[in-house]
Amino acid sequence: MAALTSRERLVLAVIVVFTTLAGVARYAGAKPLLAFAAATVALAGLAYVVSFATEQVGERFGPAVTGLLQSTLGNLPELFVVIFALRAGQTVVAQTSIIGSIFANALLVLGLVIIVGARRSEDSCMRFGRRLANDTATLLLLCNFIIVLIGLSIASSDPASHHVKGISTIGAICLLAVYVAWVIPYVRSDRAASGEAGHAPRVPLGVSIALLAVAGVGSAFVSDWFIHALEPAIDQIGVSEEFAGLVIVAIAGNAVENATGIVLAAKGQSDLAISVVKNSVAQIAAFLFPVLVLISLTFSHTLTFSLAPVYIGALALTAIAVWQTTGDGEAAEFEGWALVATYVILAALTLYE
Repeated sequence: MAALTSRERLVLAVIVVFTTLAGVARYAGAKPLLAFAAATVALAGLAYVVSFATEQVGERFGPAVTGLLQSTLGNLPELFVVIFALRAGQTVVAQTSIIGSIFANALLVLGLVIIVGARRSEDSCMRFGRRLANDTATLLLLCNFIIVLIGLSIASSDPASHHVKGISTIGAICLLAVYVAWVIPYVRSDRAASGEAGHAPRVPLGVSIALLAVAGVGSAFVSDWFIHALEPAIDQIGVSEEFAGLVIVAIAGNAVENATGIVLAAKGQSDLAISVVKNSVAQIAAFLFPVLVLISLTFSHTLTFSLAPVYIGALALTAIAVWQTTGDGEAAEFEGWALVATYVILAALTLYE
């Protein structure tokens, strides 16, 4: 741990304290709000550890590999949260937390990254590579196609509407196949030997891997405690399951992208900042969502691509907004604010569900 600064050691110590408190609150019968708050902070803290360690590992590669690595490991808490929610029979929370992660990253986080990145630019316009932006929109639209098709089938009482689980399974396999077909050449195209910052990693590889392993295991435990405290906590607060899943769980589970993307944008690392956020959006829509659909087949409560009409429309419009805002490889500050405003309006709607 000699490579860590005193500030980083202090942050890690605080995270350990909150993780311990979350465990104590879970098994000591603490009040729901206290247990939920401790688990939320611990989950976000562990996400920070994953982000920090991944950034150090990523200094050895370019923005494509680094962004993919950060989004993959950063989505670990979200993966565990949804699995434990499904196991607990909280299908609404599981489903809305998945689509909430897409909304949170594609609208809220991307919007904030654009705002910060544009303000740092001399002409108030953030610039980045066009390929990932357009690829993300394509993967998001493919996921939308399955969701819209199932939604239309159910709304019209089509015979296929009685086979949503089967269609979702086939759709999940197709999404995964397309994601693999995209991600392999995408990573291979990243020939850079180091990150945008151009400096060597400060933390040894062994320390970074150890932090990733510990944070990954910790995320599994804390996610279980988080879900255990979620239902009594939202009952006490008085919010809907949709708001809890789409806003609270989604933001807590995506703390990596929330912090990392904004910090990278503030440092002027536009390509890497966009890569972290866009990789997360693409991965949740075309990898995490279908993987969870397939995993849920082993549970009594299954996850499918069948959504409420309002979320089907919101997802379709989100895909269009992402393409429109970033497809040309640049974004102005007001476009970032437009994405954030879109997310706030959607969050307000779920509050009254």
